[in-house]
Amino acid sequence: MDISTPFGVLMGIVCLILAFTLDGGHIVSLFSVTAALIVFGGTIGATAASYSMKEVLSFPKLMPQVIKKEPENATQEIIDYFIRLSTKARVNGLLSLEKETTSQEIKNYDPLMKECLEMAVDGTEAEVFRQMIENKIEINYRIKKKNAGIFITAGGYAPTMGIIGTVMGLIHVLSNLSDPDKLGSAVALAFVATLYGVASANLFWLPIGQKLQATAMREKIAQQLILEGAMSIQVGENPLILDRKLRVFLLTQMEEEKKETLVEKRNIMKQLD
Repeated sequence: MDISTPFGVLMGIVCLILAFTLDGGHIVSLFSVTAALIVFGGTIGATAASYSMKEVLSFPKLMPQVIKKEPENATQEIIDYFIRLSTKARVNGLLSLEKETTSQEIKNYDPLMKECLEMAVDGTEAEVFRQMIENKIEINYRIKKKNAGIFITAGGYAPTMGIIGTVMGLIHVLSNLSDPDKLGSAVALAFVATLYGVASANLFWLPIGQKLQATAMREKIAQQLILEGAMSIQVGENPLILDRKLRVFLLTQMEEEKKETLVEKRNIMKQLD
């Protein structure tokens, strides 16, 4: 279990409340059922309107992915596994890897590993092999990226809902100016909605969306690594050459994904603006 996200969200909330109380504020004044209903209800409603019902219903299934712990050195383990397979194939022939497709060890890796190895052993034509698996990787990546986009979208709506809540609160205040003694507290309560909107966007929706996107990218890189490894074994590449090739490929893909991440972050900031 990866506790970094729950810890980060909790830490952010605690720090905000602590800073507020240190300045002499009362914690009770930060709580408003009306503001919460407007911000969270409005955010979820607007987000649901932006996606299909099937995508909206998949929302609860995404939460476990946020705290799912990824194996350490996963890519290195994939490379090491391919080196062993390559050595075995050169000594005993490519067909000797057929037993590997049903082994217990292969279950420790992405399901794509089994599929790629089966295609390599079956002698699938290289062009067909690459096209089929690349399409599958890209489709999987787009689905997971779109799932992450649900949270990014919610992060864009939340601050706006907060402003709407504040405006509604101020309308209520201005329509009841007959009691000046309660005016200050009523205005303060109206701004709680803005706080909820901005805080939920930057402490919950956007961080989770970014994490899901990063996870999708790492999975895409690992799957591309599996494809390259399987195709290299199929053509009988030297284990030493394969090792170097996969390491260079990994570094290249990571650099490309970093550039893509920066572009996506800029796009998110533009959407929020």
